Amino acid sequence: MKNLFRTLIPYKWTALLVLMLMAGQAFCEMNLPQYTQALIDTGIQNRGIEHIVPEAVTRREFEAAAALMDEEERAAWEAAFEDGGEIYTRKDLSREELDELDELLLDPIVSRYAQKNGGTLADAEAYAGSDRAVFADRDNADSVSNKNLMAMGIRYAGDCDEEAGLDLLKIQNDFMWRCAGMMLLMSLSVMVFTTLISLLAARVGASIGKDLRSGLFSNVMSFSSAEMDEFRTSSLITRATNDIQQVQMTATMILRMMLFAPCICTWSIIRVYQMHAHMNFVIVTGVIAIFLMAGAMLAVAMPKFRIMQSLIDALNAVSREILTGIQVIRAFGRQETEEQRFDKANTDLYRNQLFVNRAMISITPLLMIIMYGLSIWITWVAAGRIDMGEMQVGTMTAFIAYAMEIVFSFLMIAGMAIFLPRAGIAADRIYEVLETETGIKNADGAEDIPEDAEGVIRFEHVSFRYPDAEENVLTDIDFTAKPGETTAIIGSTGCGKTTLINLIPRFFDVTEGRITVAGRDIREVTLESLRDEIGYVPQKGILFSGTMADNIRWGREDASDEEVRLAAETAQAAGFIDERPEGYEREVAQGGANVSGGQKQRLAIARAVIKEPKIFLFDDSFSALDMKTDVALRKALAEKTAGSTKIIVAQRVGTILHAQQIIVLDEGRIVGKGTHEELMKSCDIYRETAISQLSEAALA
Repeated sequence: MKNLFRTLIPYKWTALLVLMLMAGQAFCEMNLPQYTQALIDTGIQNRGIEHIVPEAVTRREFEAAAALMDEEERAAWEAAFEDGGEIYTRKDLSREELDELDELLLDPIVSRYAQKNGGTLADAEAYAGSDRAVFADRDNADSVSNKNLMAMGIRYAGDCDEEAGLDLLKIQNDFMWRCAGMMLLMSLSVMVFTTLISLLAARVGASIGKDLRSGLFSNVMSFSSAEMDEFRTSSLITRATNDIQQVQMTATMILRMMLFAPCICTWSIIRVYQMHAHMNFVIVTGVIAIFLMAGAMLAVAMPKFRIMQSLIDALNAVSREILTGIQVIRAFGRQETEEQRFDKANTDLYRNQLFVNRAMISITPLLMIIMYGLSIWITWVAAGRIDMGEMQVGTMTAFIAYAMEIVFSFLMIAGMAIFLPRAGIAADRIYEVLETETGIKNADGAEDIPEDAEGVIRFEHVSFRYPDAEENVLTDIDFTAKPGETTAIIGSTGCGKTTLINLIPRFFDVTEGRITVAGRDIREVTLESLRDEIGYVPQKGILFSGTMADNIRWGREDASDEEVRLAAETAQAAGFIDERPEGYEREVAQGGANVSGGQKQRLAIARAVIKEPKIFLFDDSFSALDMKTDVALRKALAEKTAGSTKIIVAQRVGTILHAQQIIVLDEGRIVGKGTHEELMKSCDIYRETAISQLSEAALA
């Protein structure tokens, strides 16, 4: 899981900004239930009156209320009003000052309210459902008496305002519009915060995907053949696409949801605590139920996530193999068999995904049951308290809203707990590639090969075995390839010819001995300078999307059109290129699907020729050519590459008769070395091969 969060480290400042914006969003969202509560409790039930001290009072009522107050209360009462003759008007007091007056004057004002309605102080106490001790206990904000007594005090303030000639409907409407305006402002603020957070989260997610793809591709490009064999191409494709998509999506969700959940939960808990509704046990029960459910789902689905990624790898591998070999499959009539193989891989993935999806989809109805069940439970408990006078309707509404926010925040956390494991597995697979160091790299202090160095290649008692193999593929290989000469390597299939060629550009490193170029160990020179000296033509001609000219220019990007044409003529490719109207601008399909095997080989040779290297490596690169083209090509190459070192892997003896040096391999060892004439006399394996391939006239 740590690798998943590692992807966010480069964007920590953006994440901090998102967290700050989320705090603002949470603050605004948490104020909305408060305004809803105020609209119901104050705006509707109390006619927009917030305090027990009226805005205006007649002289007669002012004096009647003052008669019930002690000295301190009377002083505060008189200081709160301005004498206007028959009407006393409340001064412009702050909310804090009015709250203090509400607390100080609650007793006498309620007493006056009881008197005005034909009762006594004892009647007021009885109405409140409390004795005098509770009535006097104003420190307990959740006291049954205080809630009801406060309501009577507000009704008294409304009666006084009406007697003084104030428009109560206007007071109520002003309060309602004020609350509505604040709710609109908060809603717009939430919209702005949400938009900014979404933009930043999407940007970070896209950047993470881009960076991971770039890093993964860059590291894979440095892999040797050993690392490529370890990971497999199909798995690397899955990691570069599906796995990175999982990480990118989850990173966006972390910024958008996982960071928001603690913010909204913290604010909601603070608000619920401040309400003193004594229904916290309902929320705790809901949260416990959510975590139990999420834990059970996680335990069931988690093992399937890792299996899912492996099954995606397997499906990609089968798909790639079938699509690549479609012609062979059709030629052998194996369509049905291959369809069954694909169907098995597809069905295995389908069953795994179906199980996981069913497990995850079942979360939604269960969570809905929990949420709506909590709403019903809260409403049931609150209804009883409202009936007993312990709670107001607006308080219940706000409490339900805060409770749902708390539950929803834990719901988001539980939901992320389901997605995080799969993304964590995907991140681990990505970092497994990113943290794999290729075994083929520049040594400390490696230097470039001097430009004036000759392309002399020397194998000094070289042995090689593949990683984890028990036996050598090559053993004690010792020979020298000189500039201006052709060194041919021949032998039976599987004797190590291609492996020997691949050691020179360091696709693999030798196990024993050393290979030198211009007298320097190839492990002590930079890979860039070593490979710049080599023109490599692989056994299987590989072309890339683009034009014919683009593929030839792979050898040297700045080559002119004339140089491209000359290279094509040398490789005997100009004929089939010129016969099409598009010429060198003819598009090559992906993988060279629209050219033949022989044409691929000639274009690959042209690509090496235009590079003008000091060393040419031909890995059985003439096998798809007819004899006439082969002879013309070798003649043109001999003229074009006269000063270069040439190493040719060949299957046909007839193509290497004039090589200055022929190396005969058998089971990874040199069993013969010399010219054709020398080997016919000294090497039985070579002589038998030559006799089986050539006529007596050719052997003479």
